[in-house]
Amino acid sequence: MTIRSEIIGCGSYLPERIVTNSELATTVDTTDEWIVTRTGIQQRHIAADNEKTSDLAYKAGLKALEHAGMEASDLDLVIVATTTPDNTFPATATKVQAKLGMTTGAAFDVQAVCSGFIFGLSTADSFIKAGNAKNILLIGAEAFSRILDWEDRTTCVLFGDGAGAVVLRANTDNAPNPGDPVYTQAKGILSTHLHSDGRYSDILYVDGGASSTTNVGKVRMSGKEVFRHAVKNLTDVVTETLEANNLTQEDLDWLVPHQANQRILASTAKKLNLSPDQVVVTVDHHANTSAASIPLALDEAVKDGRIKEGDLLLMEAMGGGLTWGAGLVRW
Repeated sequence: MTIRSEIIGCGSYLPERIVTNSELATTVDTTDEWIVTRTGIQQRHIAADNEKTSDLAYKAGLKALEHAGMEASDLDLVIVATTTPDNTFPATATKVQAKLGMTTGAAFDVQAVCSGFIFGLSTADSFIKAGNAKNILLIGAEAFSRILDWEDRTTCVLFGDGAGAVVLRANTDNAPNPGDPVYTQAKGILSTHLHSDGRYSDILYVDGGASSTTNVGKVRMSGKEVFRHAVKNLTDVVTETLEANNLTQEDLDWLVPHQANQRILASTAKKLNLSPDQVVVTVDHHANTSAASIPLALDEAVKDGRIKEGDLLLMEAMGGGLTWGAGLVRW
């Protein structure tokens, strides 16, 4: 029996407070023109002082469950992809599990920074295909503003807070096998592809940690190096994903990328010969929300009607580590 993972619902949550570039320029040595020209970002959402990552994740998770027509009691597993957990331990996912009133199943976190949602998607897909879970809530959530150096204009202008979630369900009803002519036409996750290369851990990192400095630390980044690796790695993993499914760029309906920087999005789309109209872009009003960016963009494009049933979506991301990956989904 072939088991296939389907995404049956999505949801998102953004903190109420919006910080525009102009407001940021009153406290940081920058301008709206400087930020927009280099990143495409116009504003970002910032969590309230009393809002934790688990709060953002919980609210996004509730909306995803509602969209899926599912109750928390139906879930077997909660996975939270985050770089900004409430605590060093326990896992933020267990806090979300408690907020949902879920007392069975399991919950754990995934840490792959901006690639976290893709790594979480691959993990959830594997649990379902192995028969170890039937219904999974996957959330990407970040309170990234808590690890920013607000005097470093090269990083603090780039990021925002938020959470996005999807509900995955096992489908065994006539699910085709990989290699079948109809495999790529059937609804569900077609494949996921993960990579990392720790040789480049020092070009995007946080300068703190429990076993090194005993404090949280702040984000540090070599922007030019990250950009160079991002365009190459993302183009390569998209090509790898399409080739693995005997598809081409022309088969894609939508690219739903990690929202790091407008220039990275444009460069990747150009290398793949994709029309800008096929790329879901939210970086202008969300900024970079790390593990939350893909599910936030996905939810926006689903809810506004752009992404429709039967569409072929390719999601991709690169983050610190370096980590990168992609997931191909028939909606």
